[in-house]
Amino acid sequence: MPILLSRRSLLAGGAGLLAFPGQSRAGTDFVGVALRAAKYKGREDNLLRAAGQLGTPYTLTFGEFASGNVIVEAMNAGAIDVGSMSEIPPVFAAASGARIKAVAIIADDVNNQVVLVPKDSPIRTPADLAGKRVGYVRATTTQYYLARILKAAGLSFADIIGVPLTPADGRAAFDQGAIDAWAIYGYSVPITISASGARVLVTANGYLSGNYIYAARAEALDDPKLSAAIGDYLLRIKRAWAWQQAHLEEWATIFSDAIGVPRDIVLGQLRNASQPNDLKPVTDDAVASVQAVADTFVELGLVPGPIDVAPLFDRRYGDLLSKSA
Repeated sequence: MPILLSRRSLLAGGAGLLAFPGQSRAGTDFVGVALRAAKYKGREDNLLRAAGQLGTPYTLTFGEFASGNVIVEAMNAGAIDVGSMSEIPPVFAAASGARIKAVAIIADDVNNQVVLVPKDSPIRTPADLAGKRVGYVRATTTQYYLARILKAAGLSFADIIGVPLTPADGRAAFDQGAIDAWAIYGYSVPITISASGARVLVTANGYLSGNYIYAARAEALDDPKLSAAIGDYLLRIKRAWAWQQAHLEEWATIFSDAIGVPRDIVLGQLRNASQPNDLKPVTDDAVASVQAVADTFVELGLVPGPIDVAPLFDRRYGDLLSKSA
């Protein structure tokens, strides 16, 4: 997904955000409140609109991003108030002292994160990756689950030839036979399988927690009105995901049009998800899951250690999200 906001525009305060003015109701706490939310291509704004959740009592604007790491940068620069990401960016946020807080836990799919091998590859088990060239996206979920898959097979990164690649470069390297296996996620998986007959060696199910993070800018949480708006926004996302689960075919049409991926591929991935999308309160188990990611990345030398991720979490929306379940 392309980054539509340049780093310069982020640091200038998020210029170029796509605006959806809220329908302010006089006399409410939200009058005059403006919430800036991060979105991924085709996702949050389209989903909220389809689910009838865009009529906010505050002004809601969206900025489009390609990764959680860039969303963290935007929050730290004061350009975005709330956004979602995997468990990886909070680890780097903790290491760098970024001013963000993890405020809710996203239940999401992990079946769309896999290790692919060519259809005629002799690689049949993770243990067969020893000595092989394995592509992955550095400092993302792919590096984390690949490390865990290797460890479960009695191997480590030192036992493979790890090749860090962007998703686009990884696809080219895989198609050209420049790598023997590819740890990758998202629509690259079904598209590559459809184009080349690639095999899934193993999915990340059982190696990733299935947790993702909704984070907020710390200063936004310090503002009572913005904090309330963030809580309202999280509830709207939760309701929208419930709508999505009840309307998979309709959402597949909307989303495929927005991102330019064939509808049958989008629908297939939705139906094959390891769990439906949902938004849940922060729990001790969720904190422990991010801590495990941090510990693994310390072992891999990606971040200095030790790192304590617990201070990153803010549980203020726990009752709100629990009561809305």
